[in-house]
Amino acid sequence: MISYARQNTEQKPEVAPPPAEDHIAPAPRVSVQAFCETVETAAAVQSAGEDRRLGKAHLKIQMGGMAAAIEAYRQAPTPNVIVLEADARNDILAGLDQLATVCDPGTRVVVIGRINDVGLYRELVRRGVSDYVIAPINALDVVRSICSLFSAPEAKSVGRIIAVVGAKGGVGASTVAHNVAWAIARDLAMDSVVADLDLAFGTAGLDYNQDPPQGIADAVFSPDRVDTAFIDRLLSKCTDHLSLLAAPATLDKVYDFGADAFDAIFDTLRTTMPCIVLDVPHQWSGWTKRALVAADDILVVAVPDLANLRNTKNLVDLLKASRPNDRPPLYCLNQVGIPKRPEINASEFAKAIEGEPIVSIPFDPQMFGSAANNGQMIAEISAAHRTTEMFLQIAQRLTGRSETKKPKGSLLAPLIEKLRGK
Repeated sequence: MISYARQNTEQKPEVAPPPAEDHIAPAPRVSVQAFCETVETAAAVQSAGEDRRLGKAHLKIQMGGMAAAIEAYRQAPTPNVIVLEADARNDILAGLDQLATVCDPGTRVVVIGRINDVGLYRELVRRGVSDYVIAPINALDVVRSICSLFSAPEAKSVGRIIAVVGAKGGVGASTVAHNVAWAIARDLAMDSVVADLDLAFGTAGLDYNQDPPQGIADAVFSPDRVDTAFIDRLLSKCTDHLSLLAAPATLDKVYDFGADAFDAIFDTLRTTMPCIVLDVPHQWSGWTKRALVAADDILVVAVPDLANLRNTKNLVDLLKASRPNDRPPLYCLNQVGIPKRPEINASEFAKAIEGEPIVSIPFDPQMFGSAANNGQMIAEISAAHRTTEMFLQIAQRLTGRSETKKPKGSLLAPLIEKLRGK
C-alpha cells in the first residue's frame, strides 16, 4: 500500500462520487494544483478558479498530466489538493503508485479520467484518491469536487446565505428582507439569522422590536475574537427559529470597511445556521459587492420606475457575469400601485431584465406603516393577507423548500391560547 493512500484511507472511509446538488459549500483557504492533459480540461479548471466558492483557494494550473505532477513534486512539497487528468487505466494506477513516493501525507487527490468503470473507481479509492470525475468536465464539476472534499455530509444543508439588496434607496428592501426571513423561520421552520449590514441606519432591531446591547459592530471591529461562541453571544433571539445580528444604528463611528471585513462573520455563521439573510444596504463598495457575489442566492428589490429598472438591470448583469455557475439573481417589485404615480409595468421590467419578478408587492401604507410602528411583521398583523403569502413565496423560491405543514389543533385551541395569554 502506498504511503499517502494509507494516510487518506485511515482518515476517511470509502467515498462515493458526490451527487449533483444545488447548494455547494465554499472551500476554505487551501492550495490546489491541477495537472491537465487537454486544453478543454485546463479551461474548465481555470473557469472553476474564478467561481465564488473557490475564492479563498489558491489555484495553479499546469499542463503535462500525471508525468508533470510526479516531476514537480520530486523537489517541492505537495499542496492541499492535487487535480490530475489521466487517460488509460494502467497509466492512472501506475502513475498514482509513482506519485505516492513523492506525495506528502494528507494531500487529497482528485483524478479526472475518461473511463467509466466501477472497478477502476474502487482501485482509485483503495489507493487513497478522494474523488474520480468522468471527463469531459465543466467548471461546476470541478467546483463541486474540490468543495466536497471539505464538506461533511451532515453539514451540506448548513450555511445558505441569502443577500437582499435594494435597487435604489427607499424601495423597502429591508422590510422585504425581514419579512422573508420571518417566513423562512416560521413557515419553513429553518433556523435563521438576519444580519443587518447597515451599521449606521439599520432598522432590523426596530422591525423585530429588539434592542440588544451588542450586535454585528462588535464582531466587525474585533475580527480576532470572531468564533462560534462569540457570535452566539451577539445574537438576539426573536423567535424559536429566528435570531438577529443587529446593527448599532448610531453615528458615533465612521463605518469604513475593507472588502473582506465581514468574511470571518459570514464564515462563522455558515457553520452554525442553516440560513443567513443579509440585509445589504444600498451602497456600492468593495465589501457590499463581495457580500453579494459570495451569497448563495440574491434578491433585488425594486419599485416600478425608470431608475430602479436601470439599477436592477445593472445589478443583475454584473452578478450574472461574476457568478457564471450560479442561478441568476431573483428580483421582486415593491410598492406597486401608488395612486397617481406613473409606473413601468411588470412585463416591461421582465423584458429588460430578461426574467419575470418573483412577486409584485402592492402598495399598502396602512398595513406596512402599522407593522413598522409596532415592531411587527406583516404576518403578525394579518396572517391571511395576500402580502404574507407573497413573502412566503419568496422564501420558498430562495431556499428551495416548500411550506412546512403545521399540525392541526383542536377546535378549542384558540380558546386555550387566549386563556394562557390571560
